[in-house]
Amino acid sequence: MSDDIKVYALSTCIHCRNAKKYLDECGVKYQCVHVDELKGEDRKKIVQEIKGHNPSVSFPTLVIRDKVVVGFHKDKIDKALKGE
Repeated sequence: MSDDIKVYALSTCIHCRNAKKYLDECGVKYQCVHVDELKGEDRKKIVQEIKGHNPSVSFPTLVIRDKVVVGFHKDKIDKALKGE
């Protein structure tokens, strides 16, 4: 399941922290990328990846299967987790 869910976050962002905490509370496995901890080509590559999902490159950006949730919105996260 962790392949299905990816969280693009900043290590210092409270909304990112809350989104990850919420996914943990839901018992969901996910892959998290702290963009601010990347350097050089790795960072460029990930930013390009995020732009594909969220052109404004804001955080957190959650990719839940084929749904994208920008920001920490429990209702949208719940819907995406249910596949709605």
